[in-house]
Amino acid sequence: MCVRSTLALCLVAGMAAAAHAQQDATLPSAPEPRIPSHAAPGHAALMFDFLPPWQQEGEGKQSGGESLGGDDSVVTMFPHPEGERWWLSGQANFILQGRLPFHSLYQGPNSFRNSAEYKLSMVGTLYGAVRPTNSVRYNTDLIFDMEAAEGRGLSEALGLAGFTNLDVVRNPNLGKVPYIARYEIHQVLGLTSETTEQNPNFFALAKEVPARRIEFRIGKLTLPDFFDINDAGSDSHLQFMNWTVDNNGAWDYAADTRGYTVGGMAEYDDKIWSLRYGIFGMPIVANGIDMDWAFSRAHGQNGEFELRQSLLKKRKGTTRILFFANRAHMGTYREANDYAIANHTRPDITAFEHFGALKYGFGYNTLQEITENLRFFGRFGWNEGQHESYAYTEVDQTVLAGADYAGKQWGRSQDKVGLAIVSNAIKRDHQEYLKLGGLGFLLGDGNLNYGRETIVESYYTWHFWRGLFYSVDVQHIDNPGYNRDRGPAWVGSARAHVDF
Repeated sequence: MCVRSTLALCLVAGMAAAAHAQQDATLPSAPEPRIPSHAAPGHAALMFDFLPPWQQEGEGKQSGGESLGGDDSVVTMFPHPEGERWWLSGQANFILQGRLPFHSLYQGPNSFRNSAEYKLSMVGTLYGAVRPTNSVRYNTDLIFDMEAAEGRGLSEALGLAGFTNLDVVRNPNLGKVPYIARYEIHQVLGLTSETTEQNPNFFALAKEVPARRIEFRIGKLTLPDFFDINDAGSDSHLQFMNWTVDNNGAWDYAADTRGYTVGGMAEYDDKIWSLRYGIFGMPIVANGIDMDWAFSRAHGQNGEFELRQSLLKKRKGTTRILFFANRAHMGTYREANDYAIANHTRPDITAFEHFGALKYGFGYNTLQEITENLRFFGRFGWNEGQHESYAYTEVDQTVLAGADYAGKQWGRSQDKVGLAIVSNAIKRDHQEYLKLGGLGFLLGDGNLNYGRETIVESYYTWHFWRGLFYSVDVQHIDNPGYNRDRGPAWVGSARAHVDF
């Protein structure tokens, strides 16, 4: 046991040292390929049927099978005390990615490079929460998380709409100094004395909650903690790694470069359905780290309806319908294209930005359990595509289908294998902008022979011992950056994840 645990921790420490070694003072402090001339990356309220990974009673509590280090049901390095009014835990996620050389007729400043390359990223998080009172019907949680990130993405996280490592959304080369990831006030208002159990976690400490309730959250958070959750495709620590597999690529959700924002949300939960809505801050510039605090002119509104109802008897199923509407200092591709054509120059969308510009869209998200171990999931997303991609990635439409399978049948209940295919697209004006040589905050080959960017990803996650997991992952990218003149590209990954 001691030899195994020492070996495992040495492997993790080695990856951390490699991530630290990648920091280079000569490299840019952030991947901001185009900057305006004027200017200087989980669901606590759901308690029925499908829950996010940190709330699932089945996750981490199934018996059966022995890991190399002992009981396969133990999924943290140290036990968490039960029934306490405080929470303290942590995680570290290391991803080593490598790319093989691939065919490319040309490449520009924002291209996914066609040479061989490897990069290592690391994200570590310390979760803290306290519950001031014992009230069930009117419960309050105070949440505070710290985070640190090191390492880089392949090609400085440029050149792909569906980038291969979700951790670099929160780690865009901004340095290794720890930062505040979340601070939230979570308030529950019960509408009935009837209660239901919940598994305490770092977003909600109570062991039971009212069956019908309203929940409020206000503070700094990341929207994918509460919107667009999918149990089989939302966790880059143990599942898929691609941006547009773990999140809806067409959902340009309000966020700074690291993926966080400030704002508030309200949620109504009933026995088989939920309704949530929130309003959040937008960055000053596309992919920017600084937020525009004038909510009257810049904000992102998000709403979601969730129905927990299965298509198959005695199985679990969930459907979610999402909408968003962002107002920010955004430009339009058509204005930039028309000016560039008339003046025989390259388009620059930042020259045509307007305060209060509106970008909107919707998403569909579904998950269906087929057997005890097999689940299918899918997403569809669309946005209007006329205004610039601003906060998440350069996708105007996306279609995703995938599945995962748990290893219980071969005696490893915490192991999982997954497969997903996602196809992303952009609208005609966006295509023309890139063809004329324009640069977005992620894309820009200098030219474009348009084709849908289609990605196939597969992974296997191995529960090694207690809270230590290892994964291997392979991604095939057809038409990287929507360009038929480049690719296909292959990316392989190795991941080490530890939960404390």
